[in-house]
Amino acid sequence: MNKYKSVSSQIIAELVEIVGARNVMTDQEKIEPYSHDEVTETRYHHLPEVVVLPQTAEEVAAIMKLANRELIPVVPRGAGTGLACGAVPIHGGIVLSLERMNKILEINTDSLYMVVEPGMRTDDVQKAAKEQGLFYAGDPCSGDSCFIGGNVATNAGGNKAVKYGTTRQQVYGMEVVTPLGEIINLGGRLAKNTTGYCLEQLMIGSEGTLGIVTQITLKLMPLPRYVTDLLAVFPDVDSAIAIVNKIIKAGVTPTCVEFMDNITIKSVESFLNEKLPASDQGNYIIIQVEADSEDALDDKSILLDELCNQNGALSVLVADPVKIWRARKAFAEAVRHESLIMDKEDIVVPVDQIPEMMSEITKLSQKHSLAARVASHAGDGNIHLNILKGRMPDAEWDSKIEAMQHDLYKIVYRLGGKLSGEHGIGYKRKQLMQEYTSPVELNMMRAIKKALDPNLILNPGKIFDVI
Repeated sequence: MNKYKSVSSQIIAELVEIVGARNVMTDQEKIEPYSHDEVTETRYHHLPEVVVLPQTAEEVAAIMKLANRELIPVVPRGAGTGLACGAVPIHGGIVLSLERMNKILEINTDSLYMVVEPGMRTDDVQKAAKEQGLFYAGDPCSGDSCFIGGNVATNAGGNKAVKYGTTRQQVYGMEVVTPLGEIINLGGRLAKNTTGYCLEQLMIGSEGTLGIVTQITLKLMPLPRYVTDLLAVFPDVDSAIAIVNKIIKAGVTPTCVEFMDNITIKSVESFLNEKLPASDQGNYIIIQVEADSEDALDDKSILLDELCNQNGALSVLVADPVKIWRARKAFAEAVRHESLIMDKEDIVVPVDQIPEMMSEITKLSQKHSLAARVASHAGDGNIHLNILKGRMPDAEWDSKIEAMQHDLYKIVYRLGGKLSGEHGIGYKRKQLMQEYTSPVELNMMRAIKKALDPNLILNPGKIFDVI
């Protein structure tokens, strides 16, 4: 790891020349919010030396060139809604916040694309598309607060990944500032391309370690004509989760298949202070389907109702979409309301292994006497397991979480899964990444990092250590 230099008064003066005095912050009270993301444990918080708010790719490039010259680490940051400490400046230095780069540059309704800056809220991207009668398919649960640039950096998934894929499938191309301060356009509005390495896809999911995305061309599509949301309530987790494969095998391509266990439903109900449908009966599977006609939608709904009832559903309801999706998206806030400190696991397994993984989670929670809340993008194998600390003493908490993770990830990898489905590795999961990833794979990643960022100044210390 490089020996980084501190940010001197001379460096501050040069940053002011690049972005203006109003966009350079050193006051501790002002920079404190940039010391952490949504991870609340203070041991993961690190203050930057300075926060800089550029507004153009040229300003970002100038900052990177200055940082390379002086060997100062730079951490790019979006809305700070991450859950893996990916935007935490663990070596101090410069936090480069993209919050001022928040414009829609173009919406083309004929060719179905949108060009945006990275500081646009995902929800605003969706609303802008909808106003034009179009649809942006990226739909992370934090869409009302996260930035589209952060979605690209972590390859965010969300509720609609079953049908439309993750952020990776929503991006045509992007403008990127490299770690050395060069501005490059990657990808393009092409249906196919085999012209060298697919560098835009390399950038997506790289967590701000290989480049800073300053402009994104997103794919749009026509709004679905007919949509319905069904709520199936099951008496136990096994019967609820087992329905996923049966839906897929029946030839129905759902837009969403989401799972919430009963204790999580009660947690959300308490947080919202709102009675949820059939909350006293069992576990939720929320299914959204789309169709081009009312008849086709009715046929899909009838088939889904039959499949769920055959699998032991206590009831299958046509859900109020506003109410049910507000409940699903309130999961993270509801759990945080129960316990400010928690361990947020973001495991992903093959879809056919979801039933066994859920069964093992129940056993492990009981084995380690830990309170767990579970919600899952069940249709794509991504399980959000939140383990609550509550009033547990710190030493006991640390010991139990370490033991739980050890058992949990042995099972995840035995089932063909991975550490993270959409939250990323960041700083928090870095040691787990090293433990469970092939040394050959890690060395390939390190080689890419060294090649693109020879001074190792862009978001250092994330995902893996460079040795």
